[in-house]
Order: sequence, then C-alpha cells, then structure tokens
Amino acid sequence: MATSSDFSSRLKPAPPEGAATIQQERARSDLDADKLGQHLHGKTYLHRQQRILAIIVKEKLFDKSQQANLSRPDRYKLGLARGKRLRQLQDVHRWDDEDFLMAEYLVDDVQPYHLHISLFTAAIREQSNDEQRAYWMPKVASWEIIGAYAQTELGHGSNVRGIETEARWDPQSQQFILHSPYLTASKWWNGTLGRTATHAVVIAQLMLPEASHGGDIKYESYGPHPFIVQVRDMRTHQPPSSIIVGDIGPKYGYAPMDNAYMLFDHHRIPHSALLARYSKLDPHTGAYTKSKNPSSLYGQLTRGRSVIAMHARLVLARAVTVAVRYLSIRRQFHDRDDADKRGPETSVLDYPTVQIRILPLLATTFALHFSGLAMRQLYERTRNSSASDGDRVSEDADLATLTELHSTSAGLKSLTTELAANGIETCRRAMGGHGYGGGTGLVQLNADYLSKPTVEGDNWMITQQVAQYLIKKVNERSHSLKSQALNKTEEHLKDYLYSRIREPKFEVLEDNEAIVQAFNWRMSWLAFRAYDAREVQRRPWNSLLIEFHKLSRAYSQAMLVSNFYGAISSSAMRSLEPTTRTALTDLFRLFALHTMDMEAREFQNSGAVSSDTLDQLSDTVLALMAKIRPHAVKLVDAWALPDYLLDSALGRYDGRVYEDLFHRAHVLNPLNKVTFNPDYRNNEIVMGSGDAGQMQAKL
Repeated sequence: MATSSDFSSRLKPAPPEGAATIQQERARSDLDADKLGQHLHGKTYLHRQQRILAIIVKEKLFDKSQQANLSRPDRYKLGLARGKRLRQLQDVHRWDDEDFLMAEYLVDDVQPYHLHISLFTAAIREQSNDEQRAYWMPKVASWEIIGAYAQTELGHGSNVRGIETEARWDPQSQQFILHSPYLTASKWWNGTLGRTATHAVVIAQLMLPEASHGGDIKYESYGPHPFIVQVRDMRTHQPPSSIIVGDIGPKYGYAPMDNAYMLFDHHRIPHSALLARYSKLDPHTGAYTKSKNPSSLYGQLTRGRSVIAMHARLVLARAVTVAVRYLSIRRQFHDRDDADKRGPETSVLDYPTVQIRILPLLATTFALHFSGLAMRQLYERTRNSSASDGDRVSEDADLATLTELHSTSAGLKSLTTELAANGIETCRRAMGGHGYGGGTGLVQLNADYLSKPTVEGDNWMITQQVAQYLIKKVNERSHSLKSQALNKTEEHLKDYLYSRIREPKFEVLEDNEAIVQAFNWRMSWLAFRAYDAREVQRRPWNSLLIEFHKLSRAYSQAMLVSNFYGAISSSAMRSLEPTTRTALTDLFRLFALHTMDMEAREFQNSGAVSSDTLDQLSDTVLALMAKIRPHAVKLVDAWALPDYLLDSALGRYDGRVYEDLFHRAHVLNPLNKVTFNPDYRNNEIVMGSGDAGQMQAKL
C-alpha cells in the first residue's frame, strides 16, 4: 500500500530496462511497421481508430483499471452504463455504425446491447419483408426497442431443426400461439435477453393445422421460423404472465452480458410477427409458401462466419503482440555455451523452444487476416454480380461460388476459432509465471473467447457441412469428368482426378506455389477417401465423423495457405519495401511448412510430399524463425493495437513492463487499501470494523 514514506517510487528495474530493450528490438529491423499496418487495415480504419480512441479515453466510465475487481451484478451494471454512454456519444459525435463498432471494440467489454446491434438488427433487416422492415427498422435503429435473438435452447444448440419451442397457428383468431412444451424448450444463452431486451426474434417450430380427424386437430411442423416477439412491457420493463425470462447466471466469460433463459405458456402473437421475407402464411386461407432461392441463406451464414474469421485474427494478434513484446524484454539464464556469463541474460524470445510456440502464431495472424479478407471480398463480388440478363451459366457460377463459400465459411469458422482460442492459451503459457497474472491483459480475452469454438455451430459438428459438400462435389466430378469447374474447389478436385495415378511429390522447400499445390492435393486425397468410404463402401455417417473433421481441417488449411499465397503474390505487395515483402513471404512459408510438419502423415500418405522432404521440415522451420525473429516486434506493431485496447502491463508499446506490473499491484489493487484481521479467534474480517458475521449474510 502506497504511503508518504513509500520508497518504491525511487526504484527502477535492473538493467537492461524494458523501455531500452524494446527500442533496441525496433532498431534492429528496417521493416516499416506503419506502412504494413496501412496495408493490413487501410488508412480509413486506422484514422477511425485514432479518432474514436481520442474520445473514449477521456471518459471515466471506460477506465479499465478496476473492472476485474467487480462482482458479476456490478459488471452487468457497468456494461449497461457503458452501452448507454456509447449510444449517447454516437448521437453527440454523429458516429456511423462503423464508428460505433470501433468504439465497442476499443472498450473491449461486451455491453448488454451487443446482440441488439448485431444479430437482432441483422435478423430484422434480412428476414423481414418490405412492410415489416419499414415498420421495425426505424425502431431498431433509434433504440426505441431493444432486441435479442432467441434461437438456442436448453435442450438444443447446433441442431436448429430440433428446437422444441412451438408457434401454433390459430386460424380462428389469426394468431400464433408460442409455447414451451418441455423444460428443455426453454430458450438459453440468448444474449441481451436476460435483463435488457424489450423484444426478441424467437426461432420456433411453425406448426400448421392439418385436416381434423374425429374433432381432433393435428398439427404438422414446417420447421424453425423467425418471429418477432415483445417480451417486456415498454413502460415497466416487466414480462407478461405468459413469459418467464431471466439471466442464466455466472459463466466463463462475458460477465456484463445478460445471457437468458425464456419460457412461453401459450403466449399469443399476431400474424405479422412471422418474419416473412422467405416464408409466408396467408392469414385467410392458411396457405404456406417458402422462398426457393437458396442463395439468401448461404449469403447470411457466410457473411456472419467471415466476420468470425476476421475477429479471430485480431484476437490472436492481441495475444501474440503481448507475448512477443514481453518475451523480447524478459531475460532468463545465460547461454550455456557462454563461458564467462558476464553479459546480460538471454532474451526469452531467443530460445527456439519459445519461438516454436509464438512465431508460428505470429504467422497465423497474417494467414487468418488474408483469408478473412479474401472470403469477404469474394462474397461481396458474388452477391453484387448481376445475372439479370438471363445468363444461366452466370447464375450457376454465382450459386456454385456461394455454395462453396458457405462450405468454406463453416470450415474456416471451425479452424480459425480453434487456432485463436488455443493460441491465446499458448501465448499465456509461454510467458511463464507472469502469464498467469492479471497484468497480461489476456485474462478477460481468454475467458471471453472460449465461447467462440461453440457458438455459431460447434467446431466439431459443423465440419460435417464441409464433408457433405466435398463428397457431393467428388460424386459430381467422378460422373462428369469433362464438365466445367465452376469454382476453385471443383478445379482442385478435377486436377487430382486427372493426376492421381502419379504421385507428384511437390518440391515445397524450393517453390512457394508448390506448397499451395501440396495442400490442395492432400485435401483432394482426403475428399476422395471420404467419398469412397461413404458412397462406395456405404459406411454409416456417424462412423466417419472423425475422418470428416480431418477433411474439413485439411480443406480449411488449404484455404488459409492459398489465400496467404495469393496476398503475397498480389500487385498490392509492390507498395511495400523489400524487407516487408521478404518478411511476409517468410511468414507465409513458416505458417505453411509448420502446419505441414504438424500434419506430416497425411501429406506423406497422400503422395503430396516425399518422406525425405518431410524430414527436412523441422530444420527449415527453425531457419525461418531465425529470419523472422529480428522483425518480430515490428511485425506485431503493424497490427496497430493501442495500449488502451491491450490493457496489458506485459504488452505495453513502450516496454515499461515491470514498472506497470508493480504499479497495478501496489497502487491500483483495492485489496491493498484495507487492513485485515487474520486472528482466527476473532470473527472480524476488516481490522477495527466490527464486521464479525457479516460475510455469512452475503452468501
């Protein structure tokens, strides 16, 4: 506890100090981090970040120094207050949606309104018909209503078709009756809904009456459909008696978010509650019609998953930035081969056992970035292309590309969130004892991100979508050898089919393009194996799930490698100086060859790479890490992550690691501002407070 006689302020870290070390790290590389940052993010993004950050840091409400010490109820209250203030600032400064999202990103404490501005808004915008959109969107945009998206249930998550909540059509009243027939039909995990939302888009089984038999009306399910439902009174904020709704309680992360449970007891909603862009029910005849355009569904899912992939690269970049900066400064032990041992201890990042954990992750951040970018751009190009001239080939090509993107998005969601979640923990462990402390800036990041491998489709279950798509494509290709390939996946499968008699043994150590070809060959080999097992041998689907997961992983890894190679081969690279171009190429090779080394058995068995080449991969990876090491600090600088966002003593830009760690413990820690009574014979907790027995009252 700091006092007037506190002598700690006179002390400095032992030399070499972190600030001097981090300056030396930057001086040893002539890579232009600012220019690379502009290449990655674009000037518009960086200017927006700087402009919004200047506003946010002036607001006391967004001070992060004490939020980890708050209770769960207080975290929700803080999140609600922060969300309100962000919306007020949006009005004051006339922020657009991108400005608001930037502010939310920088504050980095998910606020209870988040699902309103994300899933709820997207659902109303994308699934409403024109009349519904005209009515609801102004209320949504102005925050006149606050919405949530209620799909997941206590008994069903990934299996959306298994949702138990029912919406029965009553032709007499021309209303739907929402009902939860079982406890497991309770909506669960739905963010913003627990204590905040006034409305929700509720996914329920559309139940339509069939012909009656003996006076009994039987209902048939037409599958899950979206309904907009008011769940709380606009004045009292209380739910009606036919709805039970609340917060589910503590969880691993996202403390400010009010994830919900919700049950319905024959709750009536009007016919207009059914969001009717893709499905319609005539209120007079009961006739049901559904859109036959599959591209609408593909597009929505693809866009959402591309956002997840782009988010993964920034999350991983944060962890890697902290690790690279800290491990460059941290010194432990002298070189065993240094006889006199009089110089400074070795930088921890110079140990190969640390490099092999951190530098491939550094390369991964760039791989994730370029794939997320390529995926988003391809989606936008395809959606914006016009086939209005009746060109059937163009229509087929666009749908084929969207279908491929849908499959790609499922696989990339699975792989990228796994890489990011595991990568955060790898960075934490690599930082040793201090990696376990609150000064990393990774405690909340780690806990919050752990949800991502599960949400939007469990990372293992979702890979079945990729396998199903690839098996279908192999089947089509096997029965139509000369037909035109309509997308990249079909091209790779076609190439494999024509060339598989000979095993190509790609020269991946010398040729970067050969690396891409090797990954696509291995993917195609696994796809044909899956096709043979399922369609030829007729093996049960569930018996192949592990093989399907491997196939999806190979498909997604090939996508990451291909997009990374495309980025370093593009004309845009010419704007970067030679050092940066070389570093990015080395990062590409490190990511690809390290991945290949980890998956060596499949590359060998598929005939893509010879065993002799595979034996040389470890040494090649070591050599690549040695080349990248001098540029490591500047490469993480290029991600342009502000200290305010990182909130990390270990990852500070200026390198003042130990000063900040001690300041956080000695000055900012509220536990050190109180004197406690440790005498077990006295039930008093705080010295001199007379608070004996008060702790029991809080339980």
